[in-house]
Amino acid sequence: MEPSSSSAAATTSSREKRKHGVPTAHETAKRLKTEQESEGVEEGPHMPRLPRISVLLDRLQHPITLNELTELLHYAALGKTGGIKQPSWCRLHHQRKVKSVNVVIVQGLTQSHFYKHYLTMRHLRTNYSSRVTFTPSSDNVASRIFGSEVPKSDDPSHSQIRNDSGLHTALRTHPVITKFGTQRRGLTAYVITQEEMIKRHFPVKGMPGFEEFVCTDSVDCVTDSSPLYGLDCEMCLTEKGYELTRVSLVDSDGNCVLDDLVKPQNRIFNYLTKFSGITAAMLQPITTTLRDVQEKIKALLPRDAVLVGHSLDSDLMALKLIHQHVIDTSLLYRKEFGQRFKLKVLAETVLKRQIQTEEQQGHCSIEDAVAALQLAQYFIKTGPRQVVENYLEELWGYRIEEEFTDCASASTPSHRFANILQTLGQSVAFLGKRSDVALDLSNQQWHSSDKEVLASFTEKAQVSVPLGAPVLLLLRPPEGLWSLSGAAVQEGVRKPS
Repeated sequence: MEPSSSSAAATTSSREKRKHGVPTAHETAKRLKTEQESEGVEEGPHMPRLPRISVLLDRLQHPITLNELTELLHYAALGKTGGIKQPSWCRLHHQRKVKSVNVVIVQGLTQSHFYKHYLTMRHLRTNYSSRVTFTPSSDNVASRIFGSEVPKSDDPSHSQIRNDSGLHTALRTHPVITKFGTQRRGLTAYVITQEEMIKRHFPVKGMPGFEEFVCTDSVDCVTDSSPLYGLDCEMCLTEKGYELTRVSLVDSDGNCVLDDLVKPQNRIFNYLTKFSGITAAMLQPITTTLRDVQEKIKALLPRDAVLVGHSLDSDLMALKLIHQHVIDTSLLYRKEFGQRFKLKVLAETVLKRQIQTEEQQGHCSIEDAVAALQLAQYFIKTGPRQVVENYLEELWGYRIEEEFTDCASASTPSHRFANILQTLGQSVAFLGKRSDVALDLSNQQWHSSDKEVLASFTEKAQVSVPLGAPVLLLLRPPEGLWSLSGAAVQEGVRKPS
């Protein structure tokens, strides 16, 4: 069959392009597809632009040095806004979307071991696109990474904590100080941002899974004079999961403005009376529905109200309610590795009040709502530094010992990588042997065996990373050859297999 004139013209054009070395459209598309596949990412007009590393082929054939690895870590954690340039040996794309940085150093693993067992390590083959060899080093690699100097930044927030000469060294790395600084500020400084609400699985308008949730009529922005409202809910277990059985709302003076029992829509399996205080007899005459209390809360809350609670995400999920401005006391009084204090502990220590006692049959949601409200009010009025100093030993188990430093060193701000991260409120974690790092970090855990380190890594990686902070996690360093298998930067933390 004879080709049409247009087909013949296309064939001739293709031949001419191949003859003169000009790639055809098909060849160009094939080359682009190959490049994307080799980089382990496919980016189209509707695909998210995820962080990724690209390394030139000739650089893959040469091992990288400790300085080059540190270069990448600096840029991944701080980026251009921190005054850091792209690494000289590779390119990190979409650095601003990097949610965490993890370095895992496994004892005794060489590049030959990696390739010998390559086929059995499916998670490495699918999750990582680049594999580079790391040059052996006789130095303490962990200390070198954490203690490396970074370029001085013009960002004033970088020096806010370091230049506070009256702040003890131990307090500069405290999780509350690194998050909120030392200065007393208004309530708006502690309202959770929408980005953090998404990361912590709060109900947020427009996010998948919350289409049926009810939105309060709140303003776009609140002020330091906006009213605080304490909220607490009790739940029971039904055939559809946890459902609301009681909701309590108190105003900024601690007066109860709403306290309703709620009849769950689905069959109840467990009233959770030990915790909720709810019994079958209490709910038997109740006709109030979830929709009823949603409408009541919408009517009661002023448009600029800020909701306060302890682990408030659970309460809002039970209420199927979206409120734009919230303060969570479990995130104000922060612990290491993203762990949280119980409301009972905070109330007893800070408010000097006993709640959720054994004599009570379950929790009182009014009592819990008032406690959360007053904890937030105390934190805002007192300021993060004073709160930490007041309860440093009682809550966080720290003990301040007198430190002796000369005036010259005390007045010189530190530009070490670990200090910069901690100053910016980032979580810096180290898991390994005590001898592996000779620096004071915000989160350190020492273990006597590799098995303990791996178990701790698995647990902490899942707990701490939702903060979205750059985290450095190192396992025990080997005695001899070092190797880095896989890209050092990924979006989020993947559970080790």
